[in-house]
Parts: sequence; structure tokens; C-alpha cells
Amino acid sequence: MSDAPEVNRPVVKPVRVVIAACLVAPFVAMLWVSSYARIEPTFIGIPFFYWYQMLWVVISTLLTMIAYKLWQRDQRAREAVRAEEGVAR
Repeated sequence: MSDAPEVNRPVVKPVRVVIAACLVAPFVAMLWVSSYARIEPTFIGIPFFYWYQMLWVVISTLLTMIAYKLWQRDQRAREAVRAEEGVAR
């Protein structure tokens, strides 16, 4: 029997991929400047360049909230599995 502690490696689950996508999407959208570096279409007189960025402030907030809630749910599920494994041993 080995005295080395058990090492639980992180598992890539679909929910974690969704979390990563939610957190990466705003960066990609803002760093791809050529996609929004124009004046038209305007929205209530505001050039596209500006209202597109302001729209991403709201979208980023929503995506971060979604990622956080998914992360919380994933952590609760992991804790439940650990608790069951602890009882089963």
C-alpha cells in the first residue's frame, strides 16, 4: 500500500466548457475590433462602434452571472459526490 495521497485530477466536463465559453466570449468580441470598427448602423444617433461596446457590457455581465451559477452548481455536485464517496468508504 502506498503512502502517497490520492490526487484527484480535474475532469473536463461539458458544463466547464460552457463556463469557459461564457467567460472567453466577451474578450473575443472586444478584441476583434475590425468586426465593429464602423459608424453605421447608428442607434438613437450613437455610432455602432460605441453602442456595440456598451451592449457588450450588459452581455458580459449576463454571461459572467451564468458562468458563476453554473460553477456553483458544479461545485455543489462535486461536494455531493465527495460526501457519498466518504460515506461509502
